[in-house]
Amino acid sequence: MPATVDSAVDGQPLDLFAAGIVYLDIIFTGLPALPAPGTEVWTLGMGSSPGGIANLAVAASRLGVRTGLSSPISSDAYGDFCWQILCGEENVDLTASRRFDDWHSPVTVSLAYERDRSMITHGHPAPATVEGLVGDLPAARTAYVSLGLEPMPWVRRAHAAGTLVFADAGWDATGTWSAEALSVLDHCHAFVPNAVEAMRYTHTDTPEAALRALAERVPVAVVTCGPAGALALDAGTGEQASVPGIPVEALDPTGAGDVFGAGFIAGTLAGWPLADRLAFANLVAALSVQHFGGSLSAPGWGDIGDWWRATKDRTRAGTPDAEMARRYAFLDDAIPTGEIRTVRRATATIAKLSDAQ
Repeated sequence: MPATVDSAVDGQPLDLFAAGIVYLDIIFTGLPALPAPGTEVWTLGMGSSPGGIANLAVAASRLGVRTGLSSPISSDAYGDFCWQILCGEENVDLTASRRFDDWHSPVTVSLAYERDRSMITHGHPAPATVEGLVGDLPAARTAYVSLGLEPMPWVRRAHAAGTLVFADAGWDATGTWSAEALSVLDHCHAFVPNAVEAMRYTHTDTPEAALRALAERVPVAVVTCGPAGALALDAGTGEQASVPGIPVEALDPTGAGDVFGAGFIAGTLAGWPLADRLAFANLVAALSVQHFGGSLSAPGWGDIGDWWRATKDRTRAGTPDAEMARRYAFLDDAIPTGEIRTVRRATATIAKLSDAQ
């Protein structure tokens, strides 16, 4: 029977309700070249972590966002691994998720190479959708959904209940980029695609043109541009913002867009101005690409605090980071005080959960 969820476990509303599929991600980094047919390539690094919608859920939870996740999760060993990390280590509420015996976990292998990644995925159709897992949607301040052609009545219900719905776009393997997929935006507060997705859906030639076109469909439009930064436009107020990329040594860009979305949601929940929300999302995404994997690469507040202290120290030493320091001055009030836990990073094995720090 479907689970009926009225609120989080202790009766408090969620900050974020996310729905989607959890994958097991296996990431290879440090590739000298992509393997040619009939050859073998040894890589310098490997990591395993929950992926898919777990990228956003973990990233948001690490930022202090009270996050609930609705997903079918297999009862196989990969599913055990993902469930334990999400619920046991990352404080993601899985009340609206369900385990399935006769379905194996979908798996994605990501090959990080030359500051980008290629992915190979195997899986079967999910045994249940969010409509089948949840009777009454949990009370939540925000929700997150990825565009698709399948009907998603829960998004309409969430919007009607006053929840701010954020949407992103997955890659359209059919190549149609149908405008029909954008119909869900009628019930969304914000849309956060990357530049390629935004231009494909809007049939425009630049991220700026795509942003303007999307702002006609949704109150807050955001276009991410990878290492080049991001753009945003609030159609209601007319406020516009853009931020440049943050120079970091990129190890693995897997899931950076999801981490960006989590950062933007966290800034929205905090009530920050559009420019600060965009800058914060850009920062957490940049910090995430320095580690393996999508979900477990997401920074915690300790990582953010370390980056901010180092940036201010460089500015005091006379290096040309003054503009960066001005842009992120809001972090002085945003970073929590007190003890901040160390976050888990992806490791090659999925077996030794007890080794997490």
